[in-house]
Order: sequence, then C-alpha cells, then structure tokens
Amino acid sequence: MDETTDIKKKKLLVDLSALKDVYCGLGQVALNYGRHFMENAKTIYADYQVVLLVPKDFFGKFGNEVEYISSSSWLRKHCRFLFPKVDVWHAVHQLCRFKPAYKQTKFLLTIHDLNYLYEKSGYELTKRQRRIKRKIQRADKIICISEFAKSEVEKHHDLTGKDYSVILNGVDNLEQQLAQKPKTTIKQPFFFSIGVIKQKKNFHVLLDLMKIIPEKHLYLAGKNNTKYGDAIVQRIENDNITNVHLLGTISQEEKVWLLKNCEAFLFPSLFEGFGLPVIEAMQFGKPVFSSDKTSLKEIGGKFAYFWENFEPNDMKKMIDDNLDNHLKNEELQEKEKEYAVSFSYEKHFEEYEKIYRELSR
Repeated sequence: MDETTDIKKKKLLVDLSALKDVYCGLGQVALNYGRHFMENAKTIYADYQVVLLVPKDFFGKFGNEVEYISSSSWLRKHCRFLFPKVDVWHAVHQLCRFKPAYKQTKFLLTIHDLNYLYEKSGYELTKRQRRIKRKIQRADKIICISEFAKSEVEKHHDLTGKDYSVILNGVDNLEQQLAQKPKTTIKQPFFFSIGVIKQKKNFHVLLDLMKIIPEKHLYLAGKNNTKYGDAIVQRIENDNITNVHLLGTISQEEKVWLLKNCEAFLFPSLFEGFGLPVIEAMQFGKPVFSSDKTSLKEIGGKFAYFWENFEPNDMKKMIDDNLDNHLKNEELQEKEKEYAVSFSYEKHFEEYEKIYRELSR
C-alpha cells in the first residue's frame, strides 16, 4: 500500500459564495479560484481535501476532485455548526457571510476594500463595521489586496497581534481568451468602461466629458438596474447625449472584444481596493485614463494617465495630450503589457498555497 494513503488529508474550505453574481468583480475572483482548484486538485492539492462553498448552481462546475457545500442553505446561514470541521477556512473577500464555528479551524481572511466607510451611514455603517471587526478578530491571518487596502484596514481597525500582509490580486489573462463582438451596433472610434453602475464608480462625470468629444463614442458595461443607473439613463435622455451607450451586463467574451477594439479605457472610479479593469485594459496595451483616487494610482503605476479632477475640459486635455502618442508608441504598449502580465494568477496562487500549508501545520 502507498504510504501516502495512511496520511490523513488536511481539509481546506474556500468560500466562493460570491459566485452568486459571477459578472461582478468579486464573482470573477471566485470563478478564478474555482478554476484553480479544479486544475490543481490532483497535483498541488493532492494532500488536501478541498471543499468549495458555492451556490447550488455551481455544484460540479469545478470537477469531481473537490467537494461542494451550498452557500444557499438557509440552515447554514443561521447555524455555523452545520459546517464540517476543517483545518483551514479561506474567506476570499471580506463580505463573505460565513466564518468558521470551530476554534481549532484556522481562518484566513482576504480584505479587498473598506468601501462601506464611504458608502454607508448610520446604522448600516455601524453594522458593517461590526461585521468586519468580528471577522478580523477571528482571523488567524489577514491578506489585503493592495497597499492602499492595507493602509485602510490599519487606519480603521485594531490589528494588534494580527498577522497581516499584502498579496496583489491576480488578473485573468484576457488576451488569450475568446472575443465576441456585442450584438448591439458598435460605432467607431470608441472608448470603453466597465463596472457596476453605482455612485462610487463616478460614471456620471464621463457624460459631460463625452458631450465635448462628439466625434467619439463611449460604451459603458455593467449591471445598471440601480438608482444611480436610472439617474445616468435619465441624464443621457434629458441632455440628448447621443454618444454614450449603456450595454448592461455583458459576457466575458464581449468584454474581451471591447477591450481589444477600444481606443482607450476610461475609469473615473472614486473607491477601489484594487482596480481590476485597469490591469485588464493594460493587457491589450490600451491607454488607460483613470481617477487618481484610493488604490488606482498604486495599481495603474506609470502606465496609466491620471485625472486630478473631473472638470470636463481638464479630462479632455489629458486625453488629447496622451491618446495619440500612446497608440503610436508600440514600445510603450509592449512594456505596459509586460506590467499587466506581472499581475498573474499563477504568482497569486503560489503565495496563497504557501499560506494554506503554513496554517494547516
């Protein structure tokens, strides 16, 4: 008999409940984690029993070498002791509803941002702050996805005695993925942006910008059935802005096509723990015009062009001063692509795998 069969496997539970909204940023992160465990269950994780906490619809989606537990279970939402005992529990983002019930389970918490500090108020703010505080207190190790996110956590939570560090987000290599043109008519030349249409994304500043660049079109993708989304639609109609188009939720293949074929990527967001779309656009060598807020200056680095304010003429000048030069500079584009590739999921998962082993000793 193989000696390894006598060795009890360590049990690793990874909370991928964010898959309930697979088209949002956290949903995409969870999807990549699921794929990682599917591809490496027999190799890197051969000595683990991997358990994925996922919505019921995702049972079996990541192969048969992992186990599945439903994140949709009403009972488990209200009784944590119904979860199996595991050695390591990884919450891949701070909004995960669940945490381990058993003291002997090591809890790894990844924090993407503390955006609720700027979005919530009153009771909702207090409730969210308490929830994050409890997770931090329970955590055996905390990972932040950027230096900015780390500084926010240090500023607003007591980390005394806690083991915490930074592991940058992985970014899926979109350049190698299939591209599909959206079914709607796409007018050239065009700019592109993507994100859930919420106030923090600051997309409304792009409306005044596009009014003074009538020769260009802007395609804005993302879930838009929000109050802010309704306001954007109303403003487009009221001001008769004919060169801004809301696409709603799009497929991964459509996103790849839009990134590949746009002239530039515009991202005026006010609050980002990382800024995933910035790196995705850079994979195609595109000029990225971004807000300089929160983590974006850190992640965009020397390859993004940063708006210091949102006055339309100043925003336009930044584009006018840099767009053509960037598109003509092939050497710059290649360096930008190399920078984007450095945010690989391979490197990301190597660092996490070390932590899993460290915690499961």
